[in-house]
Amino acid sequence: MSFLLLGFVTGLSLILALGAQNIFVIEQGLKKNYIFLVCLICSFSDLLLIFLGIFIFNIFQNFLNIYIEITLNFLLLFFLIHFIWSKINTEIYKINFNSQNKTLSLSNTLLKTLSFTYLNPHVYSDTVFFLGNFSKNFNLSEKLFFGLGASISSFLFFFILGYLSKYLSNYLKDKKVWKLINILIVFFMSFLSIYILRNIINLL
Repeated sequence: MSFLLLGFVTGLSLILALGAQNIFVIEQGLKKNYIFLVCLICSFSDLLLIFLGIFIFNIFQNFLNIYIEITLNFLLLFFLIHFIWSKINTEIYKINFNSQNKTLSLSNTLLKTLSFTYLNPHVYSDTVFFLGNFSKNFNLSEKLFFGLGASISSFLFFFILGYLSKYLSNYLKDKKVWKLINILIVFFMSFLSIYILRNIINLL
């Protein structure tokens, strides 16, 4: 259960950031435009990519030696530092929730949702690389619970973001709210960075 919670909180910290995909989901919620389809595609895609990352690193684990593991941990640490730095320097004031755009057709909505999901490099770095790499030393059951927790966070986040965006539009557009969210993310990711750094020191 602890790994389920860890996966949930870690996954939520990665996804709870104001980026192009999340803004697109908010806009569709504000316009009530195929919101169930949009949320389902985003969350189910996260589930697939999360378990793909866990599966890849689970296979790769058989070939790990101490030097490869140290290298992967360093890459993970650099990713976290870059992620934290990007949250600190996020220019919230430049973000525009353009909810006045024309409602998209079903085919355009599907295409745009898939594009914002699978053409976004942050989706792969967050799910496949980070979550897969972070869980590489867990045993199989721990990895499954960790992946399940991260996937649950994606489903909850996207559906809540989409369906409540109409009613919470003033809060979702409030730059102060997103600044507070970024601060919480920075604190949690800083703790993860310390955890990874300790693993590196132990390996050395």
